[in-house]
Amino acid sequence: MHDDRTLVEARLRRVLDERIRPAAYPESVPLEVAVWHAPGEPVPVAEGLAADVEPITVGSRWGAPWGTSWFRVTGTVPEAWAGRTVEAVLDLGFDENMPGFQCEGLVYRPDGTPVKGLNPRNQWVRIGAPVQGGEEVRLHVEAASNPVVMDYRPFTPTPLGDLETAGSDPQYTLTRMDLAVLDETVWHLVTDLEVLGELMAELPVDAPRRWEILRAVERALDAVDLQDVGGTAEQARSRLTDVLAAPAVPSAHRISAVGHAHIDSAWLWPLRETVRKVARTAANMTALLDDEPDFVFAMSQAQQWAWVKEHRPEVWARVKKAVAEGRFVPAGGMWVESDTNMPGSEAMARQFVHGKRFFLDEFGVENDEAWLPDTFGFAAGLPQIIKAAGSRYLLTQKISWSRTNRFPHHTFRWEGIDGTRIFTHFPPVDTYNCSMRGAEIAHAVRNFKDKGAARHSLAPTGWGDGGGGTTREMVAKAARLRDLEGSATVTWETPSAFFAKAEAENPEPPVWVGELYLELHRATLTSQAGTKQGNRRSEHLLREAELWAATAAVRTGFPYPYADLDRIWKTVLLHQFHDILPGSSIAWVHREARATYARVADELGGIIDAAQRALAGEGSVPLLFNAAPHTRSGVPAGGARPAEMSGRTTRAERPDGGHVLDNGLLRVGVDARGLVDSALDLAAGRETIAPGRTGNLLQLHQDLPNMWDAWDVDEFYRNTVTDLTDADEVTPGDDGVTVRIVRTFGASRVTQVLSLPPGEKRLVVDTEVDWHETEKFLKLAFPLDLHTDRYASETQFGHFFRPTHTNTSWEAAKFEACNHRFVHLQEPDWGVAVVNDGTYGHDVTRAVRGDGGTTTTVRVSLLRAPRFPDPETDQGVHRFRHALVPGASIGDAVREGWRVNLPERRLHGAGEVAPLVTVDRDSVVVTAVKLADDGSGDVVVRFHEAHGARARATLTAGFPVAGVEVTDLLERPLADTAPPAVDDGRITVRLRPFELTTLRLKRA
Repeated sequence: MHDDRTLVEARLRRVLDERIRPAAYPESVPLEVAVWHAPGEPVPVAEGLAADVEPITVGSRWGAPWGTSWFRVTGTVPEAWAGRTVEAVLDLGFDENMPGFQCEGLVYRPDGTPVKGLNPRNQWVRIGAPVQGGEEVRLHVEAASNPVVMDYRPFTPTPLGDLETAGSDPQYTLTRMDLAVLDETVWHLVTDLEVLGELMAELPVDAPRRWEILRAVERALDAVDLQDVGGTAEQARSRLTDVLAAPAVPSAHRISAVGHAHIDSAWLWPLRETVRKVARTAANMTALLDDEPDFVFAMSQAQQWAWVKEHRPEVWARVKKAVAEGRFVPAGGMWVESDTNMPGSEAMARQFVHGKRFFLDEFGVENDEAWLPDTFGFAAGLPQIIKAAGSRYLLTQKISWSRTNRFPHHTFRWEGIDGTRIFTHFPPVDTYNCSMRGAEIAHAVRNFKDKGAARHSLAPTGWGDGGGGTTREMVAKAARLRDLEGSATVTWETPSAFFAKAEAENPEPPVWVGELYLELHRATLTSQAGTKQGNRRSEHLLREAELWAATAAVRTGFPYPYADLDRIWKTVLLHQFHDILPGSSIAWVHREARATYARVADELGGIIDAAQRALAGEGSVPLLFNAAPHTRSGVPAGGARPAEMSGRTTRAERPDGGHVLDNGLLRVGVDARGLVDSALDLAAGRETIAPGRTGNLLQLHQDLPNMWDAWDVDEFYRNTVTDLTDADEVTPGDDGVTVRIVRTFGASRVTQVLSLPPGEKRLVVDTEVDWHETEKFLKLAFPLDLHTDRYASETQFGHFFRPTHTNTSWEAAKFEACNHRFVHLQEPDWGVAVVNDGTYGHDVTRAVRGDGGTTTTVRVSLLRAPRFPDPETDQGVHRFRHALVPGASIGDAVREGWRVNLPERRLHGAGEVAPLVTVDRDSVVVTAVKLADDGSGDVVVRFHEAHGARARATLTAGFPVAGVEVTDLLERPLADTAPPAVDDGRITVRLRPFELTTLRLKRA
């Protein structure tokens, strides 16, 4: 037989595109359209429905950037259409290639009942099947003219990312507003041919199955009369029956399809628009569930569910009904799909507390899985947090985006820093926007790395990022792929059903230890410094507010602000979403985030002040309140008393124009350029700065990644560097014992103050940058005289180690990494810590000098200046605090990291305030002291072992204790854990390295 394969395949493409797909709507009549353009922000539904409208015609431009237009469409079903299926086809000016990234709409009936959402891949609204002739049609469309921020030339700077700069030019052209007959036979023929054509293209050319499909397709095309597609569609379908009925082979890969719409809580749109995106998607999905009995949809992010409940009660009612039926599934158990690298210990825990509690309170549903398909890497402390929240599984696919190394597993157990292992799945379909295309299904089969040990994988199915969800076309394709020869089998299942099957068939999968590092999007650790500092500050203010409010509630009857703290926590957690905290959203998002963090700081400051004043009482005794988990200036952790001052700091001029700072513990040399050329640990007689090098060195790099501007820093940025060594001023500070340095470069200015606090072995570097650079990367370098092949970075509830060398491609790929409050480097008997109050990105490199010694350089990432999606990223004034801590053990690094993030608070009062709880071992760090969320008055204490060693410690309560329970993060007793004994308020605990524990203390 002659090889005519390409001829038939080309014929299929053209006939589908030009004849069969258009024939799905064989008849149409125009609708009458009128519009009201809301003058400002979105209005309530009732106001939009009642607004006075003006006529508008197809072909007209509409929609200023970020505007809302209310369209009213009216018409009459022709009598000749009686008994047929009729739909309204409403094209607002869509580009089918951009679902979720442009204009969208939500359709309402005149009484305000939501019908479904409109987006580029979902333009229809069912009027009737069958319909009555003469039926009057009246629909309202709340249309959002969201501009296209990322177009076919992505990463191009644009003013469209902020309402304040976007202008008022109409963005869209009204394209089609029709009533149309849907020929369902033709529609099904389209799906038949698409499924078979896509499957055929993925089969080997020499496979018999491919040729069987080819011949069947050819026969079907022969049966189609191109001038009467509708009249011949059924005959064409009959010629495909046999090939569509051929069952999959018994060994076929099995795909659990989960209806999905990964909706970024903010990204190329503001938070307020996400509220509407979620409502549109939820309306669509509940409608699709009504039409498709096998379909199952899962939605994560409790915040998004809460938005629907608050802002769209009509949609919420439909959602609740579908949840009760088990088909609209709460997923993930987190408040948002957060970043997991940067959120602090308590914040990461509270993501699960607030997320899981919302689903429990609203639906009685508890999630077993963490659902984070799009998060930019996963911190090594996360497994035990997932377990402590009562969950068992993790799903993500983002690691497939890594540019250097291919991750070796799709199903595995992920082991965290404390030894906790979580069953984890990476969908081999390599997308969280699966559309059931043959190429996607075949890729999942070929790509699956666990063949032989397992046969199951998951496919999140539906348009996401900007929402939209699963379409009826995807459901129809999945139905044909349920049991089809040559393909994986596809079944709609819930996430929990998938994980149960996957774990049962592969109970002992491979193990991956340590962080799940994404070899991409590394610059998200630095972009939008103001957002990151707002997060860090808010986390620590929340710690203080809970600590002092709980202490004051127990000691004085102070009214514990349950509702306020709950609300503020949810606000902070929302802003940890994986495009807000990482700095990869539009300008509007970050402008609002900075304002939100300022309000949060004011409100928490008020709570802290009120609680501390209640505790201090009236008096003139100067009190230092210490919220850190370690004693400071003689004040115990969580207590207040007069500070104990010790030592003094001196500053002396050097002959070379430099300065020497000395506090008896540390002697620091600052040269005439304001660079640190010596940091001598006097007790150890050990120099910190590498010979011939200088610390406190600001370094400026060119920074234009190949793509993903706000997200990425590419390794070639290191090829060019400018050391900022010229100083405008190097002078004594106003207090006489500090050194002030001023530098200017480009259009920017840096002012630094170097200080040695009395009695403390740390050099504090306060840096203020008035930043006006473009596509530059600013680092702060400390070259250390240290030989080590690894260093420690703080993460949630502990720390973990990364190599300082690049022996393998896995190590080389980690050229920019995340830490929380510290990094720590150590030789066996001496170490150095670099601590910070609000930066996350850093790099550590090593070099061998001519003298044979090793120089290990720590560089803190301060600022970037990408131009997409926010063309003004980080422009303006920023303030940072870092500290160099010579002679530091890992315990010193932990302590100093807390100290720099929890500054002292002083006020006068009647006398000493005893801590509510104390711990007798520094390695056991208390991260939260609070009252139980249920309002019982019980005191909840969360702590962990922070040094990486086993610990035995005594926790002592400063109040009568009637009993104690070990609980999960949601403050529920752990059934399989015996409570520790209480002896006169003293509780002895034994902890594994990095073990996390929550105790609930019942007050007597």
